[in-house]
Amino acid sequence: MDLYEYQAKELFGRHGIPVPAGRVAATAAEARAIAAELDTPVVIKAQVKTGGRGKAGGIRPAAGPAAAQAEADRVIGMDIKGHTAHRVLVEAATVPFEEYYAAFLVDRAEGAFLAMVSAQGGMEIEELAARDPDAIVKLPIDPATGVDADTARQLAAKAGLPEQTAEVLEKLWHVLVAEDALLVEVNPLICTTDQRIMALDGKVTLDGNAAFRHDRERYAEQSDSLEARARAKGLNYVKLDGTVGVIGNGAGLVMSTLDVVAGAGANPANFLDIGGGASAQVMADGLEIILADPDVRSVLVNVFGGITACDAVANGIVTALALLGERGQGRPIVVRLDGNNAEVGRRILSDARHPAVRQVSTMDGAAEMAARLAAGA
Repeated sequence: MDLYEYQAKELFGRHGIPVPAGRVAATAAEARAIAAELDTPVVIKAQVKTGGRGKAGGIRPAAGPAAAQAEADRVIGMDIKGHTAHRVLVEAATVPFEEYYAAFLVDRAEGAFLAMVSAQGGMEIEELAARDPDAIVKLPIDPATGVDADTARQLAAKAGLPEQTAEVLEKLWHVLVAEDALLVEVNPLICTTDQRIMALDGKVTLDGNAAFRHDRERYAEQSDSLEARARAKGLNYVKLDGTVGVIGNGAGLVMSTLDVVAGAGANPANFLDIGGGASAQVMADGLEIILADPDVRSVLVNVFGGITACDAVANGIVTALALLGERGQGRPIVVRLDGNNAEVGRRILSDARHPAVRQVSTMDGAAEMAARLAAGA
């Protein structure tokens, strides 16, 4: 589960990491009221789960309440890399003297934790890594010992950060461990003109497998509404950045489908695994969630029949489209069926003659068609 910036900063604050004063607003009028309470120049920051907000115009300074309302009105509703900004963070403007980068994450390739720290912050880490990989200090962290005060000081010194950053680095590690996070990132971590260390931005990814240990409903309720709706229906759904909706049965097949869609030149709009059972209601729920996403321009249903045969899946699709009515007709749906009773399933879809459905026999071909349709070709 990815958190919005304001949620990450609320989490940082609970762990004693300094952040600028500010609150989230859903309307321009709320942004004006918050700016008036802060009584200082502010920054209006689009709350979306993607980078590049500044380049897209989603971060705007405002000298006072009236300017805050005007800028919030421009930002709310803005599309940033396929994400709509429904809220803004109204935050006291802070002038950095220096900007750094700091992150702790789970390194799956090595099966360990990794610290990444740099004295060059404020830009996307991918850009920095490509331009000057030596500028990023990477240090494996032993989970048995973690990051104590001495380790944090050594990490800060190795990266060329001021000594006072060590305390914040140690606290960031505590956030990762205490909150069962997969990633805790601050970019930039700043030193202000009066030598205070502060998290000017924040990115946190929580481990969904550890949700039973935490009260995360506040994040679920405030996260993407499609994810909340899918969770209520018992669907394994994750919102992504693209335009091709993806439904599959089995996490491995869905992950492979995402890769094939990307290889066809399109970006997947979601991850949606309907699991081993593809009843009409499950399929209807899945299609309803995907078609409710305005970013989706085409849908790819990729099913390999096993315990649940393809004829049952096909009947589910036909019934689902009947249940959805007009909502199921606006965008093309590419279906690839393979495995148990695939021929029967394909015949069921052909006989239904639904105007939205296109059938393709291979996964690569289905992905290529879905990509073309998403592009309007």
